[in-house]
Amino acid sequence: MTEPLQREEVVAARAIKVTFGAVKALDGTDLVIHSGECVGLVGHNGAGKSTIVNVINGGLSPHEGTLAYAGQEVHGISAARANGVRCVFQELSLCPNLTVNENARIMHAELKGWNWRSRASELVRRQLQKIFPGHAIDCDSTVDDLSIAERQMVEIAISFAGLNQRPKLVILDEPTSSLDAGLAAQLMAYVRTFIAEGGSVLLISHILGEILSTCDRIVVMKDGHVVADRAAREFNTHSLVEAMGNVVREQEFSRKATARAGAPVLSMPPHPRHGIAFEAYRGEMIGLAGLGGHGQTDALLDLYLEHSSNWWPTRKRDIAFVAGDRSLNGTFPLWSILKNLSIASLSQLSSRKMVSQSREATLGAGWKQRIEIRTPDMDNRILSLSGGNQQKVLFARALATTASTVLMDDPMRGVDIGTKQEVYEILRSEAANGRTFIWYSTEMDEIRLCDRVYVFREGAIVAELVGDAISEKNVLAASFSEGEAA
Repeated sequence: MTEPLQREEVVAARAIKVTFGAVKALDGTDLVIHSGECVGLVGHNGAGKSTIVNVINGGLSPHEGTLAYAGQEVHGISAARANGVRCVFQELSLCPNLTVNENARIMHAELKGWNWRSRASELVRRQLQKIFPGHAIDCDSTVDDLSIAERQMVEIAISFAGLNQRPKLVILDEPTSSLDAGLAAQLMAYVRTFIAEGGSVLLISHILGEILSTCDRIVVMKDGHVVADRAAREFNTHSLVEAMGNVVREQEFSRKATARAGAPVLSMPPHPRHGIAFEAYRGEMIGLAGLGGHGQTDALLDLYLEHSSNWWPTRKRDIAFVAGDRSLNGTFPLWSILKNLSIASLSQLSSRKMVSQSREATLGAGWKQRIEIRTPDMDNRILSLSGGNQQKVLFARALATTASTVLMDDPMRGVDIGTKQEVYEILRSEAANGRTFIWYSTEMDEIRLCDRVYVFREGAIVAELVGDAISEKNVLAASFSEGEAA
């Protein structure tokens, strides 16, 4: 690859300022991306990452500053797409009632004519095979019938695909948040191939290992400013976290070594054909691991429905659920942040069937401070928050209840590392007081925090790992049948 190709500016945003009322989302931000490079963009939730992305992809006009594609100052979504900019959003933007092929047609207007469906199918199928070899996605399927991981895979493939011309810049916003380790590794390998062929990628991720191993350059944002812009080789995990404004906690939580006592608070029989039974005891943190889509979420839903009332809500909740797909079954988009947080606690906030607004406000203020929900006003709409901050609200909703057991379906999607560490401490504190957590996660660092881990394969629990046996090697070994790779 020649040096002129490397230094060609695909997009250049300079001295960008964007304000929302009194909030300065961007305050003189510079971000320049060249062809043939992968730029990592990191920062805590609310640092301004989503705002600068919306400026670059043409969805938001800056109030001050300049934006140029290939040296030309133009604005708008059409201009961005004409200059080869594609974006995979953290909040997936596929139309759930349409098929994969029909969604491809929306993103690629050049797919037209009497046989556009077959051409769309071939385009997406070919790109899926390039990025995720061995996938089993049917392009004639309705998006609503796909798992969240499959939807993420489809949107990634559609964005990287090109019928007449390949994209110049693909913006990936938390692209592996719903993918297991194997799928994430496939995507990162393809990103390096795409870069080697002259493409550009802006990678936004709170999984710092992906950033450090994949990116050529890393840009760190904090409170609407770029606070660091250096080659990736000049960072390590410790220095990158410090640049974001967080403190690294070196030690892991110690797992409990005490024997399980009393009856299990939740249990589930083994799969009819194979596998082992599930049990969770008071005060435990139980991890659900294995390749994505092998029954972990279904197990959580089964446990929740078995132990919750669908018909008559009780004053004391025994079980709470943190959804993994916040846009589909987590947030109430027309409601305020406070209403989204308090909805599960109305029984304890009310008397004589009337909700006490002062008690509700106190609850919201307490959790806003404890889990650092970044908003000037809890009465703002929930969609005014970044994706990570929306996830914090869902987390606070569950923890604010009286539930003795909390089920969590990959709850840390899109949450920054500083908040993750604070949430881990909250979980341990709550577990020490007798609360039980059952936690499905696609991140191995989170699985390692659990007291025990059940590994799923083909809808059944095939292994139980305890203590020091909880490792990525053992999880992967149990995830594959008789040593066969997927």
